[in-house]
Formats: sequence, structure tokens, C-alpha cells
Amino acid sequence: MPIKVLMPALSPTMTEGKLASWKKKEGDAVRSGDVLAEIETDKATMEVEAVEEGTLGKILVPAGTEGVKVNAPIALILEEGEDKAALAAAANGGAAPAEPPPAPPKAAESRAPQAAPVETAPAGGARPSGAQSGGSAAGAHRAEPAGGAEAGRIFASPLARRMAEQAGIDLSRITGSGPHGRIIKVDVDAALSGRGAAPAAARAPAPAPVSAPAATVAGATPHRLVPHTTMRKVIAQRLTESKQQVPHFYLTVDCEIDLLLKARADINAKAPEKGEGAYKLSVNDFVIKAAAVALRRVPAANASWSNEGTLLYETVDMSVAVAIPGGLITPIIRNAEQKGLVQISTEMKDLAARARENKLKPEEFQGGTFSISNLGMYGIKHFEAVINPPQGCILAVGAGEQRAIVKNGQLAVATVMSCTLSCDHRVVDGVVGAEYMQVFKSIIENPLMMLL
Repeated sequence: MPIKVLMPALSPTMTEGKLASWKKKEGDAVRSGDVLAEIETDKATMEVEAVEEGTLGKILVPAGTEGVKVNAPIALILEEGEDKAALAAAANGGAAPAEPPPAPPKAAESRAPQAAPVETAPAGGARPSGAQSGGSAAGAHRAEPAGGAEAGRIFASPLARRMAEQAGIDLSRITGSGPHGRIIKVDVDAALSGRGAAPAAARAPAPAPVSAPAATVAGATPHRLVPHTTMRKVIAQRLTESKQQVPHFYLTVDCEIDLLLKARADINAKAPEKGEGAYKLSVNDFVIKAAAVALRRVPAANASWSNEGTLLYETVDMSVAVAIPGGLITPIIRNAEQKGLVQISTEMKDLAARARENKLKPEEFQGGTFSISNLGMYGIKHFEAVINPPQGCILAVGAGEQRAIVKNGQLAVATVMSCTLSCDHRVVDGVVGAEYMQVFKSIIENPLMMLL
């Protein structure tokens, strides 16, 4: 019996993913450990290795397919002695093709279509709450022109229909290249580039819609549609849930960092410039260390909410936000409070570089207990970050800049950095958050306290 290759769960939050590419083709020999495919998860693009040996008999899910559910069959591997005749029975339980051809329309349906009317988006282009997005075959493949002037059906894949709706393209003006003239993604892409839309004279004019989306109004702003990556979708989903479900509150302190900058300059001046032991500390390295030490001194802030109870973490694992193409990822400095500044700096540079190349291992970006987001290098003075569930806190770090301050009743100038803690009020109360920021400020302003 052929062996089914299943869509793996490559992170705890992954429920579906995009099959980015196949590294083997049908008929190729497969050995244990060979890379079969690349999967785009909610965090990164990762390689999937074979655990069985044989021949790749059939690819069930083509490269580029989005929304592949975890544990859905994606390929079949023939064992030694099996041939393609064994694939038919195994494929019956496999994944359905991404875009099955619709049945030809029946004459009766042409006269009196029974499909539900097409849902019309409100002004502004937003879909009404609960609207289908690539739903059932009946709702997604059938469209009845507004006003009922024409009883014909427009066959289009859910993805093509969604793309056309977002781009404000009338599907009746697109010639489909799929089975039975069905409109698929490439047809919408062609229309967006000006190559696929049928001439106006070639089709009867469509009746005016009852309530047209803003994007379809004549003179709408020209634009191009950039399909969402899996990462972008998950970022949108999780952060929306965070703001809706997690009761945020924010605490801001202004930290004088002149002593920190002097210590950094002194340490870097004595550091080897080349070779294996070379390093150059950044302000962010000090922030990571100070935030970790403060968590050890205020352990109640190193916590997460669960329905069963509060999770108080026994290790301090700092998730640090790193921008990557199409989104962001949070590689982790494990046991950060126990590590020196040079080790933190070295690890952070390595993790950030591999994050931008999509080469992080799952354990290197999953399971942190506290997050840091630093936009100071972009000149941002102050901002409030969204909590990254299930963590209970995230620290937003702004730019250090010279400001006028009052010391001992006299005006003075100091380099000041604003830092804001976002707290989940279900697990971190105001006093706990305030104590944490008080300790963090004292460490940042007196870097020698990191050694205590």
C-alpha cells in the first residue's frame, strides 16, 4: 500500500499552510532524510524531510497551493515492489485537487437558477460579517447578476472570485482558461495586468449592480493586488485576536541612557575587531539583558494567562522582534538573564541573520516568555506594541535622543529613551507592571546593576 505523506504541523499554532514548492518530482527515488518539499508556515518557510523510502508516486497537492490543512495527504510514496496501479486505491482517501472542475450547467438551471444571490460588499469594499470567503461549492462557484437581468452563471474558483472582488474587477469581463471555461487565479492576474479582460464589445453589457462596492466605482484609485502570504494571514489573525480578547494596558518610563552609552563605547573600544572573538555591542543587547534581569527580580511579570490558571515561567526566554520580508518573526534568547552581553549580542546577530533567510529552526522562535520590540533605530520616539499571545507582556523600545530634563532643580540635557510595557491585565496587574518597569529603568540607567 503506498505511503501517504501528510501535511506536517510545523508550529503549535499551525492549522494550515502553503505548499510553497516540491523538491522532488513524481518518479524520483526518495530516501529517508531527503527534502521533499518546502512548506510556508505562519512563521517561516521550512523544509519537510522524508521519513520513509521508496519512489514519489503521486503529488496530490501542487506547489503554490494555499490553505492546506494539517494532516491532509499531500503526496503518495510507492514502496519497493509497488507500481502506479497501487496509487488509485490510495488516492481515493487523498486530498481533493485545489480547483475541481464544476459540473456543466443544466438547462433547467439556466432558466431558473436556484443559487443564493451574490453577497454584495458594503461601501468601502469590506465584506459583511459572516460573509463566505471561498466557502461551499454552491455559494462560491455560482454568481447571479444583480437585478436578475441575466440568468447565466459565471464559473470561478473561490480564490479567483475573492481576488476579483478585492480588485474591483467584473468577472463577466474575464475569459476563463480553466476547465469548462472556469475563471481561475491566472485569469484574474492577467486581467490585473491588462492582458486578460475581454473587450467590451465582445460581451453584452452587465446590468448595473444594486449596491456596488467602492472599488468598482468608475474612477477608483488604480492599484495592484498583492496576495497574502501565510505569515501575513496569521499575523493579522493573531494580532486581531490579541487586541480583541486580551485586555491591554500600557506603562511608559523615560530612561536616561548616558551611562549605558558610555559603557557600550568603552566595551566596544576594547573589543577585537576581527577574528572569532570579534563583537560590537548594540543598545538593543543592553535592553535584552536589562529586561531579562528585571524579569528575574519581578517574576510575577514573567507570566501568561490560561483558563486553568496563571502560568509563571521558571526560565527567562526573551523573544525579540525581527523584521523579515512580508512580516516579522521573534527569535528567542534562552535564559537571557544568565548570559553576558557579548553572548547575547552574538546569538542575536546570528538569529536575526538566519531569520531573514528563513533558516530558523522551530525551537528557535517558539516558546518565548516575554517579547521586546525595538523601533529606536528608525527614530521612533514612542509606541505601544501589541501583545504576542500567549505571552503576558511586550516591551516597546523607542529611540534614545537628547532631551531637556530637570536635575536637582536645574535644567540639564540627557539622552533619554522612552520604553512602554504592554501588559495583559488578566495576569499582570498594574502594580506588578509598575514594579517591573521601575526595576528595568534602574538597571538601564545603571548598567553595572546587570552584574548583580
